[in-house]
Amino acid sequence: MSKYFTKDKWYYCFRILSNPGDSFYEIRHREYGSVPIALLMVFIFAICYSMNRLYSSFIVNDVDPRAVNLFPEMLAIFAFVLLFAVGNWSITCLMNGEGRLKDIIIVTGYSLLPMILFYIPAILLSQVVSLNEKGFYSLLIIIGTAWTLILILVGIMTIHNYTLAKTLVTLALSIVAVLLMLFLFMLVTDLVAQVYQFFHSIYQELIFR
Repeated sequence: MSKYFTKDKWYYCFRILSNPGDSFYEIRHREYGSVPIALLMVFIFAICYSMNRLYSSFIVNDVDPRAVNLFPEMLAIFAFVLLFAVGNWSITCLMNGEGRLKDIIIVTGYSLLPMILFYIPAILLSQVVSLNEKGFYSLLIIIGTAWTLILILVGIMTIHNYTLAKTLVTLALSIVAVLLMLFLFMLVTDLVAQVYQFFHSIYQELIFR
């Protein structure tokens, strides 16, 4: 397991912040990336996201802390990342993409690092800002989010060897694929629930007769 958490693999996790193009190229072609580190980044981001909703000051946060449930939110974030990776992989396989499923997971997980780094000071800053200064909190969140989106764009473009236009198209199609998978999941879940209810009602009839 230690081979997935070597110093080189951690180095490239942070190197993407300053040199994403070359770093993602090395990750794709020289195996400098690590899926466990990428999933760890998703886990840490999920915690930071929920902590932001829970502990940010009421001045910048209108979420009721009682409505925040850490475990389901973490599962939802993990599910979205995995669905995005599968969706992007399925689309790019049809469009001559060179990236593997593991490369897409690594790109997505590593790209969450700026949001992690900006969410933590944003939470702390929210405790001391006044109503007129909440723009500084919003600025931190916007910078972290924009940086993450740029890294995902550069990463997907690099590992698949795409042009910018083709990358944007595949990202849009990947979101459509995610929505289709969610729709199919909900459809199957509803169908299974109806079948279960049907057989359960038959069982109840037989029991009471």
